[in-house]
Amino acid sequence: MRVLVAGGSGVLGRRLVPQLVERGHTVTATTTKAEKVAMIEAMGAEGVVMDGLDAASVGRAVASAEPEAIIHQMTAINPVHAGKPDIKHPDRWFAGTNRLRVEGTDHLLAAAQAQGVTRFLAQGYASWNGLREGGWVKTEEDPLDPFTGTATEPVMAAMKHVEDAVTGYGGTVLRYGALYGPGATDDQVEMVRRRQYPLVGRAQGYSSWIHLDDAASATVLALELGARGVYDIVDDDPAPANEWLPYLAEVAGAKPPLRVPVWIARIAAGEQAVMMMTEGRGFSNAKAKRELGWRLRYPSWRQGFAEGLS
Repeated sequence: MRVLVAGGSGVLGRRLVPQLVERGHTVTATTTKAEKVAMIEAMGAEGVVMDGLDAASVGRAVASAEPEAIIHQMTAINPVHAGKPDIKHPDRWFAGTNRLRVEGTDHLLAAAQAQGVTRFLAQGYASWNGLREGGWVKTEEDPLDPFTGTATEPVMAAMKHVEDAVTGYGGTVLRYGALYGPGATDDQVEMVRRRQYPLVGRAQGYSSWIHLDDAASATVLALELGARGVYDIVDDDPAPANEWLPYLAEVAGAKPPLRVPVWIARIAAGEQAVMMMTEGRGFSNAKAKRELGWRLRYPSWRQGFAEGLS
């Protein structure tokens, strides 16, 4: 197929584009920086400069690529765009990404409709943000937590917009777990090494992880199979913070993480950090494995962390 990857120069795009090319697809990948076009071309794709927040720019890029499918991977989480991670103020940290998930999604869908593109896939999120009630592991049938009244609410509202708009178009939303792999977790690992990433309270809140290569392979399968609807793209091993964080510290060659009371964490790091560490809900990949025939290279973050950091 002729495939347009919006945001193809990002950390996930850099793993996804080569897989698409290897499978025989003709790929156009967008970037906001002209200097990254050469990197995209080195991956075997055509590089195009596009501003996802400019409807005209999006329209031109989609029209010139003449795609049969569009994959929306645009974010602005990179420190170049978003600055240092600010978990205390996710509404500020994710402000650019929120706009891309709302305005950028709408621009891409309008351009897709104008060009008659019916196959549309978009990036979602499913790591610790399941509804904070009931079991610790959720499925696609369970609602995501809107985190009403917190600084996380705008982030979740933007994600809901992606899901509603894309599925309403007849497309596919791939809810990736917490991404790790080359370039994806460097800032977190540095915080762990500096002992700036503590365990909060009992740290029994769950998270789900996914290696970049496995996220990319699931995306390729969903594209080729014409999958529709929502899929949780996570590994086999949802786990509480009191398991994955000490292990991450160990394989990163760091001292064990500190442990702080909830009230101190709420003041120092904000409500999101407390919710994630103490009440977070992970996700199941059963649907993606069953319907996509997806096989993971890294079934557990335990294997992936060790291979990537030790």
